[in-house]
Amino acid sequence: MGAIARLEAGAAAITLGLTPRVLRALGGRQVVIDGQRLEPETAVILRLARLSGREDVTTLTVSEARERIRRSAASVAGAPLPLAAVEEHSVAGADGPLGARLYVPAEAGGPGSWPLLVFFHGGGWVVGDLDTHDALCRRLAVTSGARVLAVDYRLAPEHRFPAAADDALAAFLDVARDPDRFGADATRIAVGGDSAGGNLSAVVALEARTLGGPVPAFQLLIYPATDSVARDRPSQVFFDEGFFLTGSGMAWYRGHYFGPQEPQLAPDPRASPLLAPDLAGLAPAHIVTAGFDPLRDEGEAYAARLRDAGVAVTLRRHAGLIHGFANMLGAGRVGREAVIEMGGVLRHGLHVG
Repeated sequence: MGAIARLEAGAAAITLGLTPRVLRALGGRQVVIDGQRLEPETAVILRLARLSGREDVTTLTVSEARERIRRSAASVAGAPLPLAAVEEHSVAGADGPLGARLYVPAEAGGPGSWPLLVFFHGGGWVVGDLDTHDALCRRLAVTSGARVLAVDYRLAPEHRFPAAADDALAAFLDVARDPDRFGADATRIAVGGDSAGGNLSAVVALEARTLGGPVPAFQLLIYPATDSVARDRPSQVFFDEGFFLTGSGMAWYRGHYFGPQEPQLAPDPRASPLLAPDLAGLAPAHIVTAGFDPLRDEGEAYAARLRDAGVAVTLRRHAGLIHGFANMLGAGRVGREAVIEMGGVLRHGLHVG
């Protein structure tokens, strides 16, 4: 871990012990946008990001961006939660085997058939891996009581759209058709992920339904990207810059994922599930959004469309948080409590215990 990452890690740990009054002082002037008040601990995180020069991914090469995300994720993840087991596996992808990591909480240890979340990490389809989301997967396993299988799908630009979507579907189907390998109950396999991973989870639910199954039992969509076409939603305008995920950053990710054919490819429901003509018959879903996130409105629009299609859906907006908060478990109480809440919803959705 480099000097800047060590500084960030130390500062993140310190914020956990600070009073709200001190956090407000460190975070600077109170920020209120669109009727929402930015959490003081989030303001401190954003100030640290600005001081360390880690706001703008668009100035980096893909390899530099991936390394930066790894370092940043490690600096704010916090201490790893202990589990009964963490196992390295492989699952089928669309063009060969993919790495996967199984998280087994004590509650779902031992022989038997247990509920399972197939998890796809975020990172704009370009960055992120099993390690960047290790802390989140551990927390979801412990709080939900379900096993979690994180899938290391192929990334762009080496593998452009629809490679990630095809991998996600292939991986889910592989698990669903042979659940015994992972000690999973075939009737209680969910899909979930954050940001681009939320996008892939929604796509898997759509594609699996179209194929006639097997289908997920539940969807956990954490600030999902659901519309790669729209550019003028209110949240995209309000939070175009200054709140971790930026408009220029999203354009950078899309450019690598779609390449020069973005105008033709982005409306495809495998890229923009919000634009799918029919959402009926999908698995129950819990959608989480962050108030200070350019993806907020498209995530909430997807919840509305699911509801209109007769799908059981719950929506939870964490008004004072930013995109990426689920990975900042060592940097603040509010974001960590939000993830604990997600685990509780997953527990209920998969009928754990």
